[in-house]
Amino acid sequence: MKIKHQLTIFNAITRLLVILVLWMMLPVLVEKVVYKHINKSLLEKKQKFIEHLDKKEINDFIVRNDSAETYASFSTLHSEFLKLSRIPLNSKANKMVFINESRIIEGEKDNYRILQYHFLYEKTYYQLEIGSSLSEVEELTFTIRFFVLIVLISILLVTFFIDTFYIEYLLKPFYKIIDTKIRRVNEPDTFDHTPINSHSADFQELDMVLNQMMNRISELFKKEKQFIANVSHELLTPMALLKNKFENLLQNDSLNDSAIDKIASSLKTLDMLKKVINNLLLISRIENNQYESDETINLDELLDNLREDLEDRLEGKKITLTMDLQNSFQLIGNKTLIHILLYNLIVNAIKYNKKNGSITITDGFLDSNYFLSVSDTGIGMNENQINQIFSRFSRIEGNEEGNGLGLAIADSIALFHHIIIEVVSKLNEGTTFRLCFPTTEKLNK
Repeated sequence: MKIKHQLTIFNAITRLLVILVLWMMLPVLVEKVVYKHINKSLLEKKQKFIEHLDKKEINDFIVRNDSAETYASFSTLHSEFLKLSRIPLNSKANKMVFINESRIIEGEKDNYRILQYHFLYEKTYYQLEIGSSLSEVEELTFTIRFFVLIVLISILLVTFFIDTFYIEYLLKPFYKIIDTKIRRVNEPDTFDHTPINSHSADFQELDMVLNQMMNRISELFKKEKQFIANVSHELLTPMALLKNKFENLLQNDSLNDSAIDKIASSLKTLDMLKKVINNLLLISRIENNQYESDETINLDELLDNLREDLEDRLEGKKITLTMDLQNSFQLIGNKTLIHILLYNLIVNAIKYNKKNGSITITDGFLDSNYFLSVSDTGIGMNENQINQIFSRFSRIEGNEEGNGLGLAIADSIALFHHIIIEVVSKLNEGTTFRLCFPTTEKLNK
């Protein structure tokens, strides 16, 4: 998961938790505020009642024909009530509490916030109860919770989209660095040192460090390539001298058969060593962009020439080569290098094929890009071998002839022409190399 998605999800979860906490605390907060307001109102009503209280008024409240000696007064909507009653003499005077209770007023049950006040008046204890209905409070609490929930969810959605766009804007230089300076870089020489525009000091520092690192890597690559080229050139001269000396020795009639065999074996080793050096020089020149790439190459014509060149090898292992090309494709590049690329792939298919096997060359288009496939019925490869085949001096089987540079050269040529090589293989079933050619816009850039 990308960092921008992680940040957005984290912010959304954090806000959601805040909303849940507020949602849980809201009833308590509302009740606390409302109860404080109701309590204040009840205290004011109690104070007014006590201030205007006299014996005659108490008698008017208490003296009734019923035996309960209680008087209750209710509002028309049952939202408030006042109740006065006598209590035992051992009660505590000036005791005051607030309670929430359900009361039945004229046959209707409702929840009330009640102030209970015990007082002594002329040696008689009374209990005064003043209640205020909580039904409106509950409705108000529900309304507030619903309204706040809508507001919080709206805020969550708005901030989610704002965070998404802002994080996208904030991380744009980061992804630009990855896309233009890392993902598209095939070798240090193609690295883009242009500074990335960013308002973040962190990304500016990252860009600067990448530029410095790639400068050092580029210098090391140049030194390595130059070293390989110099060593290869220096080795070719003494090898040529040794070869001449060995060939002159073969002209000596005094040598016996054993000496001649040893000299011939040495010449063979020198030829193999010379081939390795030439291949290394080829790779070095390709990686150093020492080849022109402005020739028009016709693949049909190139493959026909390769079939003639490899006819003896094919007949030697009794391998059938079938070319089923449906398209006439041309590309711009270096004809010699493309010839070497296809030659190495077909020779590889012959080398690791079974006797009386077959090689099939097909083409087509995949996602508007032209591809060419070389398939064989050979010994195949496992996943570990597939991962190693383009490494230098890597061979599938040690007893096979060659120096393990053929596919390494093919990979370098493909990289030079922006061609992607895909490999599919199964043990004892065969291998397919598919060359995916770039579009015209991507060629030689």
